[in-house]
Amino acid sequence: MKLDSSDRRRLLQLAAATATTLWLPRSAWSRAARLQSDPFALGVASGAPEPQGVVLWTRLLFTEPPARDLTLRWEVAHDEGFTRIARSGQVQAVPALGHAVHAEVQGLEPDRWYFYRFMLGEAVSPVGRTRTAPAPGAEAARLRVGYASCQRWEHGFYAAWRHLRADAPDLVLFLGDYIYEYPGAQSAVRPVTGGWVLTLDDYRARYALYRGDPDLQAMHAACPWLLTWDDHEVQNDYAGLHEGNGMPVLGTAPDFAARRAAAYQAWYEHMPVRASMLTQGLGGLGRGAELRIHQQLAWGRLATLHLLDGRQYRDRQACLKDGGSLIDPEQCQEWAEPQRSYLGTAQEQWLDQALARSAGRWNVIGQQTLFGPRDARPGPGQRFWNDGWDGYPAARTRLLDALQRHRVSNPVFFGGDVHENWVGHVKADYARPGSANLGVEFCGTSISSRASVSGMERAAERLAENPHFVYGEARYRGYGLAEFTPQRLRTTLRAVEDATRADAGAYTLAQFDVHTGRAQLERG
Repeated sequence: MKLDSSDRRRLLQLAAATATTLWLPRSAWSRAARLQSDPFALGVASGAPEPQGVVLWTRLLFTEPPARDLTLRWEVAHDEGFTRIARSGQVQAVPALGHAVHAEVQGLEPDRWYFYRFMLGEAVSPVGRTRTAPAPGAEAARLRVGYASCQRWEHGFYAAWRHLRADAPDLVLFLGDYIYEYPGAQSAVRPVTGGWVLTLDDYRARYALYRGDPDLQAMHAACPWLLTWDDHEVQNDYAGLHEGNGMPVLGTAPDFAARRAAAYQAWYEHMPVRASMLTQGLGGLGRGAELRIHQQLAWGRLATLHLLDGRQYRDRQACLKDGGSLIDPEQCQEWAEPQRSYLGTAQEQWLDQALARSAGRWNVIGQQTLFGPRDARPGPGQRFWNDGWDGYPAARTRLLDALQRHRVSNPVFFGGDVHENWVGHVKADYARPGSANLGVEFCGTSISSRASVSGMERAAERLAENPHFVYGEARYRGYGLAEFTPQRLRTTLRAVEDATRADAGAYTLAQFDVHTGRAQLERG
C-alpha cells in the first residue's frame, strides 16, 4: 500500500504518541484485561539514559492483534515492591507500530537506579531495572559497560547474556546483528521459525522469536541499553540503499528500499530508543525511510559515548566481484578514492563536531566492526576486507585526523561483527608502525554466531602481519566488560564454555588495562 504525505505524518505522530505521557480515564484501559492473559511475553527494556530521564520499552503480543489503540500504564519506583513511586503515566500502543511503546520518562534524579513496570488492564509486565546518567559535569567514579554483538539464533544459546547480567553492568552497548535475516542454518543448535525475512511481518516475527529468549529478556530488564545496528538487521552486507548478498530465490525479494524501510521499522519497534530517531518515515512509507541512530551520551565528566551508524549512509563497497569481499588495493582504484565515506558526509561532520565538544575524560566510540586495518595476506602485498573500515581508508584517515585535531581525550573504540576478539592500538598512521598511539580498540566476539574456520586457524598469523594488534582469537563466543574510572580502563574478555549449551559456564580469556593519558595497552 502506498501512503501519501499525510499518512507519513500520521505515522510519525503515532510514534510520538507511543513516547509521550498522557492521561486517560480508567475506562480507557480497563477493557484491555479481556484481550489476553499475558500481553507482555516479549518482556521489557530501557535505554537512552539521561541525567533526568530514560526510555522504557515494551511491545504487546497477541494471538490476534486488536486493530485499535491500547493504553498502558507505567510506573517507575525507588524500590522493587513499588511502594515508593517516583513517576507514573500512561502511553498508547498503536497497531501501526505493532503495539510497541517507547515511554520517555522525565523528572528522575541523576545517577540513580530505579525499577519500572507496565500494566494493561489487570495484566502486569515483568519488573525491569534501569538507571539515569550522572548530572552534567559530575565527577562519576565508575562506569561499567558490557559490549556485545552478533547473536544468531540457530548457532547457539544466549548463556553469554546470563553471565553478563551477573557482572552487573551499568549499560549494555550492543553493536549490531541483533537478528539474522536468513531462513536457517546448517547444523542448527535450535531451529528458526519462518523463512527469508523480507516484509514487516517477517521482521516482527523474527524479533519476537529472539526476544522470547529468557536470558536475553533478563539482560534487557537488568539495565539500560545503547544500540546500533549492522547489516543482518536488514540484509547481509547491504550498503545504504544498495542491496547486499545472500538472497532468497530469484524473483521473491521485494524492492530493496521497501525491504530496508520495513526492517528499520521493526528495529525501532523492538528497541528502547527515542522517537526523535524518526526523521523521514518508516516501513511502507517509500524510499526515504530513515532512522537517525547515531548519537552522543555523556556520563558526567567521566566518559562521553559516541554511537555510530556504519550502514545507512555509507558508499557502496569497492570492487565488488562475484560476492567476494577480499580485495587487492593495488588492483582496485576505487578503494582509494578520497571522497568515499563509511559513515556518510553528514554523519562524519556530526562526529567531528561531537568529538570537538566532548568534555569526557574517556571518549567511547561504539561502532560495528574492526577499526584498525587487518591485512589478510602474509608477506608482500595486501588483501583487505572491503565491507569494514578497511574498505574505506580515506574515511578512516579523516576520523584519525579528527582525533588529533581536536586532541580527543583517551579514545576507546568498541566493535563487533567479525565474531572474533581483537585488541589493538589506534595509530596516527597505520602505515608507520612507530607512529603515535591515539587510542585503543576492542573488537568483540559474538554472543552466539559462529566464527569462520580460517579465522580460528589464522589468528596468530594475522597478529604477526598486523603489529598494531596485541591480541586476537576466534575460538570463543562471549562478550566484553569494560570498567572506566578517572584513572584507568580495565577491559575483560569473557568467553562461554560452549555456546551450544544453554547452561554453559563462562571464564575470563584475557584482561587489559589502559591508564588515562597513555593510550597503551597493558596485559592484566
